[in-house]
Amino acid sequence: MSLGNRLTLWILCLPLALMAVAVVVLHQDTEWRKSAMKERLTLAAELQASSLAAALAEQDSQRLDGLARRLLAIEEARGIGVYASSGEAILELGRGDTPAAAATTPPETTRLDDHSDLWRLLVPLHGVERRAGNPPQAWLEIDIDTRTLTLDHYRRLASTGLVLLVLGLGLFLLGSSLGRRLDASLRDASSALQRLRHGDSHARLSEEGPAELGQLAAQVNALGDELQQSRDNMQRQIEQTTADLQESMETIEIKNIELDLAHRRALEASRIKSEFLASMSHEIRTPLNGIVGFCRLLGRSRLEPRQREWLDQVQVACDNLLALVNDVLDFSRIEAGRLELDRAELDMVNLVDEALSLQAPLAHQKDLQLLGLVYDDVPAALRGDPLRIRQVLTNLVHNALKFTDQGEVIVRVMVEESTGPGQVVLRISISDTGIGLSLQEQHELFQAFRQATPSHPRHYGGSGLGLAISRQLVEQMGGQISVESEPGRGSTFAFTLPLDSSDQPAPPPEPILDGACVALHEPHAPSRHALRHLLGRWGARVVEIDTPRRAVPEATLMIAALPGRLTSQQLEEWQERLSAAPCPVLLLANTSPLELPELNLPGGGEILCKPLPRHTLADALRRQNEAQASAGAAPGQPRLMVVDDNASNRRLLSELLKRPGLTIEQAASGEEALALAESARFDLVLMDIRMPGIDGVETTRALRRLGAGWAKCPVIAVTAHALEEDRRQLLEAGLQGILIKPVDANELEGVLHRYLGLAATQPHAVADSPAKPDPAASGDLATVDLTLGTRLANGSESLARELLDELARSLPTSEAELRAALVANDEEGLLDAVHALNGACRYCGAPALALVAETLETRLRSRGMADIAALVDELFLAMERLKAWHAAQPSSTTMASASSASSDSDR
Repeated sequence: MSLGNRLTLWILCLPLALMAVAVVVLHQDTEWRKSAMKERLTLAAELQASSLAAALAEQDSQRLDGLARRLLAIEEARGIGVYASSGEAILELGRGDTPAAAATTPPETTRLDDHSDLWRLLVPLHGVERRAGNPPQAWLEIDIDTRTLTLDHYRRLASTGLVLLVLGLGLFLLGSSLGRRLDASLRDASSALQRLRHGDSHARLSEEGPAELGQLAAQVNALGDELQQSRDNMQRQIEQTTADLQESMETIEIKNIELDLAHRRALEASRIKSEFLASMSHEIRTPLNGIVGFCRLLGRSRLEPRQREWLDQVQVACDNLLALVNDVLDFSRIEAGRLELDRAELDMVNLVDEALSLQAPLAHQKDLQLLGLVYDDVPAALRGDPLRIRQVLTNLVHNALKFTDQGEVIVRVMVEESTGPGQVVLRISISDTGIGLSLQEQHELFQAFRQATPSHPRHYGGSGLGLAISRQLVEQMGGQISVESEPGRGSTFAFTLPLDSSDQPAPPPEPILDGACVALHEPHAPSRHALRHLLGRWGARVVEIDTPRRAVPEATLMIAALPGRLTSQQLEEWQERLSAAPCPVLLLANTSPLELPELNLPGGGEILCKPLPRHTLADALRRQNEAQASAGAAPGQPRLMVVDDNASNRRLLSELLKRPGLTIEQAASGEEALALAESARFDLVLMDIRMPGIDGVETTRALRRLGAGWAKCPVIAVTAHALEEDRRQLLEAGLQGILIKPVDANELEGVLHRYLGLAATQPHAVADSPAKPDPAASGDLATVDLTLGTRLANGSESLARELLDELARSLPTSEAELRAALVANDEEGLLDAVHALNGACRYCGAPALALVAETLETRLRSRGMADIAALVDELFLAMERLKAWHAAQPSSTTMASASSASSDSDR
């Protein structure tokens, strides 16, 4: 679009903007008028509402008609209607074509329906008393016509638009004329500039016309003159530069020949130097190994104290010299290109553990925390050069320990990215809390024979080759190494490592602890988090404690960190703690095996040295499991206690548990269970949760407080309804597992095998008799299913009938408790009653009632008592059907006495 056309459009923007402003102003004015009309009509209607209400109350139709006509006299009012609460019209004026009122109840407040041009105002007539013979409460409706406002709005809008249209037409003609003249001048200037760009320096413009266009033409003409002058000067410079360049090219060719010869001589000298270093390093290391070996042999002989001190100094010097020779040999091999990388299977966990074990003595000497963290996303099966990876790890960890006097050194291995199928890039970082480095020191850090400052070799030792070798090894393996540091705030060395990985999924972690509770005391936060995560992967439930004095009753093992250096008083305090520990203790000492303190660990505990390899900790935990299993089998015949306040549940569980070599005791309450626990030993407890009096959780805690074997005795919750939150709370309360009613025989056998070591028994044969159809079946589920009941009763049909009989006899009591809770709006009582009924149904062949009870309990737990009326009615209906079925059975199928299921809670 040309500049003239754009100018015309910009001129037209003025009337368009004025039109938009006018439309907005007119719209706001119309809205203001409507708002004023609303307030005026609403105020008038509300002022007459009380009089209308009084007229209605007094049944004064003449007064009512007069008041209505007064409102109808309003200019905008088109119809008046007064209606009773039933919707019957009491009075209507001017509403012949208006539809009857849609509302059937009077509005509570004044309401105005203004969705169209015909408004409807509804005003409640309050104050109408309900006396005998008086009309009921009513409301007032007024039809309001706003079309006059609308027509006036459009009339003003049309007149304004017409004026602005005339104005816009005049401005368009003016802008069009100016635009054509401007476009013609600009086209001439553009044509002249195009000719200048193509080399025609003689292009000229006429400088006549308006001052601005004349000035533009003068500038274009001056530009043509300057271009002609510049072209002449450039031609002269090109000729001079060409001559100079030819002379320079001859000189550069001579210098390139000389540089090539010098480069060849430098490469040959570097090759000879590298071969010399490699040969000399190997020749020096051969006699040095002999010196080191004979020093070790000499150290085994009898020496005077001073001689042994001298020998120790010789040994240290030999070790330092051997490390220097090894570094020089590796450096020379790398520079000579004689270093070959291997591709073999490797395990990053083992590599990190081996590197940390080699550097552990230095960490123990400085009392530093040395920790290795291999994240779970690192594949177990990798391929690379394990020797060189271990060398880089060892160099970086040793460097971190050397420049750290207090704090920690942590190695972290994680996945940086997956570059493709079967390929992964690891990121390995070594962070410390040492002296740190400045930016200048970081830039020079990876150069050979260089350390951060000149004083470091004297103070810390070393040749300055370790980091240079590590950088070159990492780069040869396809990775990159970097450092982040601040003076006085430690350093973090990190390198990436591309490796081949297996596509096969990693094997699941071994459940070494399998639900056992482990008390963990570790002041060092990273080590504590790592141990907690690792023990959790092995199946443990970890409870962190701030001091080893704190006892955790349900813990079967305690893992505690032992400081590296202990005074005699601290050693005595630790011995007291260990002697009072209720379970075996694994001590993690930050010291070497030769410097372990002499502590007596009762109960089969052990002392392990940090840094702790993963396999070492796993082996120690397996030894603890074997020791506890042997201790559990030593007393002889296992004893089991079933705790449930319902006799039917206790009886069925006892039938499921019955087998040779197992003694079963029953307890009807938490108090009875505690009494049995004080007089006898038990190896396993099946614990009901919701019981009257002391519930299952409190009973379990009380059992733990009894001490002796109860701190480690497995307690399994047996419950009919356990949501995920309930499961977590039960496990945190000290229960080792959860069985859901109806108890599955295979799950029960698994519990016996896991905690008592009992082999699985053959289940009873289920009676092969088809279930008779029940005419009272509700939906897809039958009221009674004897086949299901027989299977739940471990194959005993007679026991299934007895349990069903007991459930049917308890239904009147259960129904009474349910109705009492509903009348009192007692949510907790209703939940207890429904939970009791749900637990009683779990062991009986009553699928319809069991499903309704389960659904109602879930609804109560999730939503409370909202929207349960339909489920409650369905529950009562299912109970009635079961009672009807029970009444129709022969008396020989029922028992003489039955326990009431009203006391069955959790079940």
